[in-house]
Amino acid sequence: MPVFDSHTHLDLTIQEAGVPGADGDTDPVQALIAAAAKNGIDRLVQVGVDVESSRWGADLADRNQAVLAAVALHPNDAPRVSDLDESLRRIEALAARPRVRGIGETGMDTFRTGDDGQAAQETSFRAHIQIAKQHGKALIIHDRDAHADVLRILDSEGAPDTVVLHCFSGDAEFAAECVRRGYHLSFAGTVTFASAGNLREAAAITPPELMMVETDAPYLTPVPHRGRPNASYLIPITVRALAAARGADVDELCAQISATGERVFGPWH
Repeated sequence: MPVFDSHTHLDLTIQEAGVPGADGDTDPVQALIAAAAKNGIDRLVQVGVDVESSRWGADLADRNQAVLAAVALHPNDAPRVSDLDESLRRIEALAARPRVRGIGETGMDTFRTGDDGQAAQETSFRAHIQIAKQHGKALIIHDRDAHADVLRILDSEGAPDTVVLHCFSGDAEFAAECVRRGYHLSFAGTVTFASAGNLREAAAITPPELMMVETDAPYLTPVPHRGRPNASYLIPITVRALAAARGADVDELCAQISATGERVFGPWH
């Protein structure tokens, strides 16, 4: 039963990890997409982290029916750009393109930028929320140790109709709060880690209509491949871990996740 990868970075995968087994004559983007398709991952959401990567993803989605795009400034980039307002204007222009279906990844993360970057992150996050609402696109949130801030800002701005917590990192209590608000939770390879009992508990209480699966490739590679670059073809490992956490049939879960993806992002073809 095919399923999709709700969050990947094909450009970063190629830059940082290359394409396993590909030869020099193979287009690396097509090789990654083909490797995913061979393993039942027939659709991808390519996610931007700055203006350049967002434009690259939007152009790729226009050329390839297996790919949809999301565009944004990553929260770690927001404090670093020379002109935040101009960068946000460029993201807003890309958001209008028909095969751009998500605004993200945006959100809050002071792990790398520290407290000094928090104000710019919040300004950027609020702007992305408004872009998502203006264009009727899903808002894709990066939340690193910032659960309370993310909810506070969504509450104060008014959340878009569709919100996705990318690489969900909370416990069952936070998952229940997100589910109560109708937010979608996208689980990555971290759910396979031995130490991630909290994520498996969160997955167990997440309704299937609010659940998605992702790689965040080239990062967060699932066990037993942890330590190697991630890619979309490894999604089946994460899906099986989610099914086990829920006591669900793998094929049924794939069908439910696929249906959720079509509701969140619209049709790929």
